[in-house]
Amino acid sequence: MRFRRSLLAITPILLLAAASPANAALPHTVQPGETLWSIAAANNLTTRTVAAYNGLSEDAQVVLGSTINVPTVAEGAGALQGTAPQAAAPATAAAAPAPSQGAPAVLGSYVVRAGDTLSGLAANAGVATEQMAAANGLDPTAPLLTGTVLKLPSGAPTPARASEPLPAQRVVPAHGPEPTPTRLGAGDIRSVASQYGVSPSLAAAIAWQESGFNNGMVSTANARGVMQVMPGTWDYVEQNLAGRRLDTGSATDNVHAGVLYLQHLLKQTGGDESAAIAGYYQGLGSVQSRGLFDDTQKYVANVQALRSRFGG
Repeated sequence: MRFRRSLLAITPILLLAAASPANAALPHTVQPGETLWSIAAANNLTTRTVAAYNGLSEDAQVVLGSTINVPTVAEGAGALQGTAPQAAAPATAAAAPAPSQGAPAVLGSYVVRAGDTLSGLAANAGVATEQMAAANGLDPTAPLLTGTVLKLPSGAPTPARASEPLPAQRVVPAHGPEPTPTRLGAGDIRSVASQYGVSPSLAAAIAWQESGFNNGMVSTANARGVMQVMPGTWDYVEQNLAGRRLDTGSATDNVHAGVLYLQHLLKQTGGDESAAIAGYYQGLGSVQSRGLFDDTQKYVANVQALRSRFGG
């Protein structure tokens, strides 16, 4: 859940792959309603990468029940450059997610450049420095390190240095939740959702869209884990919704945090699932005050389309 997850609306509230990349492609059986784009987006790959690896055109129509091989970052890059075999033999290792150009862009992601300050970025975004710090798990009094990945408010003005080259290093603030090399199954997500009266297919579709069930994911906007929970969201859920301490390194507790926040959004929207999905992506306060951004509409449509593969 990124900072957009209504941190600024309610004050409590991707790309580095924290897990080691796998070394073989992951075979995927095409499910009802899936497209080449949705398969690529769900695995945080570009449509062009998956198409090239499988010897297909970008606009190819995938066949229900057929197998699409999801490559690793290195395999996908090799296929695009014509230096790796296409449609490699299936293997048991899972592909490590890479930045996706097919899925909706992360709203408000920013990598700190030399000369940036937290107070300056907060002022540019129109929020208090303490809010920016809380959302991203930062100490507002500590120096802001170059290369730190941050989530800015959805729709905030672009920082002045955003056009400058990206720093070589990336710094992920040391705050929970922690990314761990764990992958859950759809059944794990559905089980947690059922505990809280949240649609299991809805929770699973969001988890798949966000991370492919990979708890090692850290986004360019500082969101972490299976449900891509922001540090500020984690604190809010733990203090106001969970009723207990959450294990920062637990993939299951990451799901609990995400589902509890989704439950909160559903209550706030009177049970309107599409509105809750939009709030999960853009931030409910932003949705209510500014309407749905184009990327938000795309995100909602993709999550709704993915639900059929998870029983809803």
